[in-house]
Amino acid sequence: MDLNLKNKKALVVASSQGLGKAVAAQLAKEGAKVMITSRDEAKLKSVQQEFREQFNADVEYCRADVTDSEDIKKLIQHTAETLGGIDILINNAGGPPGGTFETLTDVDWEKAFQLNLLSHVRLIREALPELKKNGGRIINIASSSIKQPIPGLLLSNTFRLGIVGMTKTLSAELADYNILINTVAPGRIATDRVDYLDQHTADREKISKEEVSERAKSKIPLRRYGTPEEFANVVTFLASDASSYVTGSSILVDGGMVQAL
Repeated sequence: MDLNLKNKKALVVASSQGLGKAVAAQLAKEGAKVMITSRDEAKLKSVQQEFREQFNADVEYCRADVTDSEDIKKLIQHTAETLGGIDILINNAGGPPGGTFETLTDVDWEKAFQLNLLSHVRLIREALPELKKNGGRIINIASSSIKQPIPGLLLSNTFRLGIVGMTKTLSAELADYNILINTVAPGRIATDRVDYLDQHTADREKISKEEVSERAKSKIPLRRYGTPEEFANVVTFLASDASSYVTGSSILVDGGMVQAL
């Protein structure tokens, strides 16, 4: 299937590692022009070189902190100028720290709001003038917690649901511009974030991380963690012309882990 992504202009947020990097790689392999971004310029340079050598990819980078509104404005402007527009926006951000209601402070809540919800709002707002020109795709990366809360991750459970509500509302508001917007929710994908979550659970329960991992896998019908590449394949489909009748949806990529309908 030709996904018709060649020369499409894509901005992938939080893409120097993990899921964001995997998505950027898949889009680059499909021939899209890709802007990668994170707070770590050294990692961005390394990923750019890696992609250019492996895929002969048209990839640029721009350092940005998505909790900073001015950084977001500069990022969108730089992307549009460098790539010649924006057709695809992949919203992504590192997960907030673990914690329970009684352990989390106002500062924790405010930081998580800035990183995991307001950053998406600001990125969409700034990118809209470019996306409106030819229609486009917005994919918001969230978490399986949008369907089933994860114990010990109150901040994620709260703000990821905000992304879903915004996405569903915007799917109607942006349809006239032929802008499709969806949420993709990873389950247990083998990344540093999931490694952190397993360690966090292990510390809380005073057991080994390996025990936590094996227990988690036993609850996944496919009996394993997913790969970043498997996740990226779903996002790439939603970024492509093949998804032309999909908008306002929340799609789990979790190996069947979440049992909710």
